[in-house]
Amino acid sequence: MRMADEAVERTMKHLWTSALALLVAGSAWAHGDHGTGSAKQAERQQSWWLDLVPRAAAAQQMEIDESQGLRFVRADGLPNHATGHFPNRFNPNSIAAQRYYFRMPLKPAKAGRVAYYRPNHLFGVALNGVVFDPNTAEYWNDDRRSGWMIEALSGSRPLGIDQNNAHVQPDGSYHYHGVPTGLLDKLGGRGKPLMIGWAADGFPIYFDETLRSSWRLKAARDAGGPGGRPDGTYTLDYEYVRGLGELDECNGRDGVTAEFPKGTYYYVVTAKFPYVPRCFVGTADASFVKQGGPHTRGGPGGGRPPPPLGR
Repeated sequence: MRMADEAVERTMKHLWTSALALLVAGSAWAHGDHGTGSAKQAERQQSWWLDLVPRAAAAQQMEIDESQGLRFVRADGLPNHATGHFPNRFNPNSIAAQRYYFRMPLKPAKAGRVAYYRPNHLFGVALNGVVFDPNTAEYWNDDRRSGWMIEALSGSRPLGIDQNNAHVQPDGSYHYHGVPTGLLDKLGGRGKPLMIGWAADGFPIYFDETLRSSWRLKAARDAGGPGGRPDGTYTLDYEYVRGLGELDECNGRDGVTAEFPKGTYYYVVTAKFPYVPRCFVGTADASFVKQGGPHTRGGPGGGRPPPPLGR
């Protein structure tokens, strides 16, 4: 579909001007204090502003370049807002800087069919450089091959989730499982639609509390699983019902936004399942595949993907 070329060109011009100013100042990769022993980790200094996101300061740990039809993102993954205690009783990991290098098309197109992504694939990256990674490494009976993945925000198994619906992987990567509340506060609140990031297929990610998911709990759990009534513990407890809400199967919709006045497809992070979208309408770039398995970095991940979610 056709993207807002004028908005892209305007953004590119501003990004290059801002990047040059940062290089001259020598502060493009300054890092804030993220000591993991305090309840409120120090907020990081903000430095430059994106035309693409009015009133939203882009954190110093994130650089964006746009050329040859692609958007390139370099980030260290450190949040620009206060976080919970890490390590904590249910999450033994400390926040550590990452070396993220992502790319995505400037003019993404729908692929014709949705594609669910594997647990070793990130959904996208927020405007502060923190990634959206809704899947978990926890399964019914600890059997990854069963497909019965435990939802991080279900509360059925404590995973040390903080006030931002986020926690930390063993490699130190802080990541969002749901609505990034601290980022929303940085971007100006929740009373209006806010662009909060980019998905791996190049479409923008928004938060808009007026838009509803079209997913719901199933009436009964599928055979061969944990049994009992669906209560949101597992991803497979849910099913998609077209038209139930304003959002589609991938928790997105076509529409006009402040950043895309000519219209675009965009994803929405919601307070209810699926929280962060679980599928793509476009083609996700391979740079968003995690290395070394579902929750580590190092080499290609193994294991088969979970079965498709309910339709």
